[in-house]
Amino acid sequence: MTSPRRPQALIVMGREAFQTQFDAQRIDRLRDLTTLGTPVWTDDLDDPTLAERLAYVEVLLTGWGAPRLTAERLERMPRLLAMFHCAGTIRPHVTDEFWARGILASNVADANAIPVAEYTFAAIVMAGKRAPFLAAAAAARDGAGVIPDDTRFGELTNLGRTIGVVGFSRIGRKVVQLIQQLEDVTCLVSDPHADAFEVAAAGGELVELTEMLPRLDVLSLHAPALASTRHMIGAAELAALPDHATVINTARGSLVDTDALERECETGRLNAIIDVTDPEPLPAASVLYTLPNVMMTPHIAGSLGSEVYRLTDSALDELERFVRDEPLAAALTSDDLVLGA
Repeated sequence: MTSPRRPQALIVMGREAFQTQFDAQRIDRLRDLTTLGTPVWTDDLDDPTLAERLAYVEVLLTGWGAPRLTAERLERMPRLLAMFHCAGTIRPHVTDEFWARGILASNVADANAIPVAEYTFAAIVMAGKRAPFLAAAAAARDGAGVIPDDTRFGELTNLGRTIGVVGFSRIGRKVVQLIQQLEDVTCLVSDPHADAFEVAAAGGELVELTEMLPRLDVLSLHAPALASTRHMIGAAELAALPDHATVINTARGSLVDTDALERECETGRLNAIIDVTDPEPLPAASVLYTLPNVMMTPHIAGSLGSEVYRLTDSALDELERFVRDEPLAAALTSDDLVLGA
């Protein structure tokens, strides 16, 4: 039996990402699958001392902090066949020239979707109990020791909730599935590109955004950042939500009109749990930092800590399929980036 060919490989990402994602065990696995020259890693494809190394590279493992694969940089890598991305979206890293050369691309967005969906589900449950908002009020000595039926932020319950998911993406689908753990839940999904049967199989009901908004206790956003989705949740959409509804954004800050969200939350009419903002970070003067009905976290929903090894392992799994001449599980084309990551 012929042994699989061992392509020349190079890791290309920021220093911190490399040190976090590639321990000795994973470097050893990479060596087993490829010919790994020196240096093993770089964050600078313009370094003139790498000319000979790049001339023979066939496979890149990329990640956060990787430089954009421009025509000039690709000229330095004439033998490049594939890129395996060990992070989220590849959108910032690829160019028209990349696709024109027929280079294979794969990313591990499915693996990165897991912690985001987990965070979102936890946020939904905590929002039902108004826990972040009551905790903030207590910390400010504004209602410390209040009786459990305090409803200034809305009813305290996760029973019979109606939850809206905007974007039936990898993460959106997982969130819909996780929501089914709640009792008597109604899950509405808005996505013009989703299939109604697939949404129903996950436990949701596909509806138009305008129909969804007035019915919700929680609005959770999972759409990609595109020109067409910028400020898709603006003043009119927020106004359509019922009093005390909670807006959860773990996707992209640009999906929400920040000024409109500030106005609604400042009145106390809406609550928010936001992990991403526009701009990011928000100006220090933003009221969202200090409102008790807003919980804001610094973009932590995605893979962090030991979770990043899941991304590396998934990328190495894809590389192994490539080396064995097997179909990739997470191949991407330029068309895939039109509507997603």
